[in-house]
Amino acid sequence: MRAALPSSPDVSARMSRQTNRDTSAERAVRQLLHASGYRYRIHYPVPGMHRRKIDIAFTRARLAVLIDGCFWHGCPEHATSPKANAEWWRQKLDRNIERDQETNAQLRSEGWTVLRFWEHESPDVVACRVAATLEREKASRRHRTTKEHGR
Repeated sequence: MRAALPSSPDVSARMSRQTNRDTSAERAVRQLLHASGYRYRIHYPVPGMHRRKIDIAFTRARLAVLIDGCFWHGCPEHATSPKANAEWWRQKLDRNIERDQETNAQLRSEGWTVLRFWEHESPDVVACRVAATLEREKASRRHRTTKEHGR
């Protein structure tokens, strides 16, 4: 079966211009985390996966934060299905979801914790969940270190 093509060169050009990094949702969460004193890497490569990036990476804690666009990643609340060239779009969007699952599995196999959020989620709530996860990791690391040194 031959893969369907985009519905038109216009649509193809417009979609290729869609931002896939430094979205307003990512920037808002990063700003809140930075203001709270957290330091992180952005667009950090996923270990062992060519061309895949972590939106916000806390490398020491091995925490990957990914903020997904509702349309591109199949948000259960906001996803839409284009009517023109429907089969091509269905395959494209289904593959994005599969790719997300592969990325999660790869990161977890490398010992990372993965937090995924939707672009529509409140940046304050997202930043709080990230901070809470980081604090739990820090406490756990402290506990392990104390146990190893017999204190």
